[in-house]
Amino acid sequence: MDHVNIKDKKYLLNTLKLLTGNREPDIENIPDTVLIIAQAIDEPDELPYLIETIKSMEIEDMDKFRFVLFRVQIDSQLHMNEDLMKYQKRLFVSQVIEKLLYEEVFFAEEKEEDEDEDEERDG
Repeated sequence: MDHVNIKDKKYLLNTLKLLTGNREPDIENIPDTVLIIAQAIDEPDELPYLIETIKSMEIEDMDKFRFVLFRVQIDSQLHMNEDLMKYQKRLFVSQVIEKLLYEEVFFAEEKEEDEDEDEERDG
């Protein structure tokens, strides 16, 4: 796996490609917000220590930034059969970050919604 060093930290090049949505990202100009997300995606066990940093990020275009998280969720679902643990963790991290920043998960499992509707009808 190819790594790149940015500001004295190692990042997986494939993760940066995915997050930027660019097969050849401009390594010198990747926003800090994307680098923080890359750190959480590459090292899911670091997420608990990044929550405050993520929550306090100043994001210029919230709608556009959400695509960063969508790409991770889509990629995780597409590759889940290759390495279940790795892609489940990546999916979880991206959904937690989305919930933290947007207060909802856009691609939430429909089963949860169905259960809530059943409880409302039964209740």
